[in-house]
Amino acid sequence: LQYGIVLDAGSSHTAMFVYKWPADKENDTGVVSEHSMCDVEGPGISSYSLNPPAAGTSLEHCLNQALRDVPKEKHAGTPLYLGATAGMRLLNIADPQVSDAVLRAVAATLKMYPFDFRGAKILSGEEEGVFGWVTANYLLENFIKRGWLGEWIQPQKKTLGAMDFGGASTQITFETRDMIENPRNKVMLKLYGQAYKVYTHSFLCYGRDQVLKRLLSKLLQAESYQATVSHPCWPMGYNKSLSLSSIYDSPCTEKERPSLAFNTTVTLVGTGNGNLCALHVSKLFDFTNCSFSHCSFDGVFQPKVSGNFIAFSAFFYTVDFIQTVMGKPVHLPSDLKDAAETVCATSWSELLQKAPKLEKRLPDYCAVSTFVYLLTTKGYSFNNHSFPNIAFQKKAGETSIGWALGYMLNLTNMIPAEKPSFHKSMLYNYWVILILLFVVTTLTSLVTAICLFRYSKSSII
Repeated sequence: LQYGIVLDAGSSHTAMFVYKWPADKENDTGVVSEHSMCDVEGPGISSYSLNPPAAGTSLEHCLNQALRDVPKEKHAGTPLYLGATAGMRLLNIADPQVSDAVLRAVAATLKMYPFDFRGAKILSGEEEGVFGWVTANYLLENFIKRGWLGEWIQPQKKTLGAMDFGGASTQITFETRDMIENPRNKVMLKLYGQAYKVYTHSFLCYGRDQVLKRLLSKLLQAESYQATVSHPCWPMGYNKSLSLSSIYDSPCTEKERPSLAFNTTVTLVGTGNGNLCALHVSKLFDFTNCSFSHCSFDGVFQPKVSGNFIAFSAFFYTVDFIQTVMGKPVHLPSDLKDAAETVCATSWSELLQKAPKLEKRLPDYCAVSTFVYLLTTKGYSFNNHSFPNIAFQKKAGETSIGWALGYMLNLTNMIPAEKPSFHKSMLYNYWVILILLFVVTTLTSLVTAICLFRYSKSSII
């Protein structure tokens, strides 16, 4: 086997994925799978802005696991990548020198390991969206798959759209036949000899954590920064005191920062009002301005959604919470709306009783469920006809869906522009032929034995 390692340095945490594939096969045969994964303890690398060296140190536990997961003789030939996403994009906006220091610290740690380190970089939102789309369709064999005789065939099925919902940004990517009016949203790909016209957009500040900060800012603004402010999206019986610095420490909220002292503390009290929560969450979007024939929100062009979609990351965790903890189905937009209202109306003590292990995230499921409903329906324009085409999934088979696999496949040239030749799977053909011969021989022997047995039986009679 051959191996590859990708560190997904997200805004809220870092995850390491170790991939494997047969070394005796051609690279473009669609056989890469997830060997293991490791969640880095602590927050994302962007949170180490005051202590960049600690960002590198935080990765050591998972890198030590990779030393064990990848056979020692394979270490030197195993490519190692780190890709940072929206958390580092925000840090780069706030202070480019600090984001460079964090990346340098991370790279210094990665270079200490015996793998083939090939760089640490900040992905653009478009790269994150497209690589997530590539990962999903690669794993589901929508680009290419092996036929019965070992030849590589292109399935006659459409690609899946991909929707990612991280801590600091959210992405939507899908193949379209419509005209893409904004060239910045258009990506042309040639994979396995097939051309794909793909629409993609990444909304910075629309990830889960940043949405919650922006919501807090709107609520404080609405009540003129009083010492105690009601929070309609938090459950009844839950309240918390926060310093203004924890809300306005992000480029997503700093423009709304009040003139009050940064260490001022405000107490927020949950009121569990679903309708009022939806009203405040809807104010995070701008649906008024559009200079194109059609927009999603904030003046961003988007063609009409079409085909099937896969929604992962926080999309999956939110819907999974609704279905497993709250016991509510999510088949139509109205299901998601009703479920969000149910979550909002559930008291803090009831929520704790239902899911004590999720205590840290429990207060925010009302706001996040409401946000997912508004984003998919009002934002992306999914309706009763198209919404059921969204599959909320974490994995495809045994492999996590996200940008990491697509990123590695791209950088290691495992998805060629041209279609693989038939000869690349001849070794596999020989095995198929041998198995078929074995089956035919076995069946022939069985039939012959049965015929001889019947003949001898009739002769005795």
